[in-house]
Amino acid sequence: MNHHLAQNKLEIDTRLVTAGAVLTAAGALVACTGMVIAAAAVFAAGRRMLRAMDVPPSQVAAMKWRQAKEASLAGVQAWQSASDAQNGASHR
Repeated sequence: MNHHLAQNKLEIDTRLVTAGAVLTAAGALVACTGMVIAAAAVFAAGRRMLRAMDVPPSQVAAMKWRQAKEASLAGVQAWQSASDAQNGASHR
């Protein structure tokens, strides 16, 4: 019976496992390097774009915020005036 168990033993070639681990690590290093280079290129392009803008993004955001507040106020006023007109017409 011991002879039967010895035949089912799993034999792993450690050289292949080691080679696979080394190649995986090397591939991960290459992939990380590629991601760093790509991120640096994107950030550099973004910085160049920001420097080339006539109006800084913070001023554009402030202007858009004011426009949104004014549009919201105009919408509320229009809704209230329409509601007042309907309520005034129904009370007569």
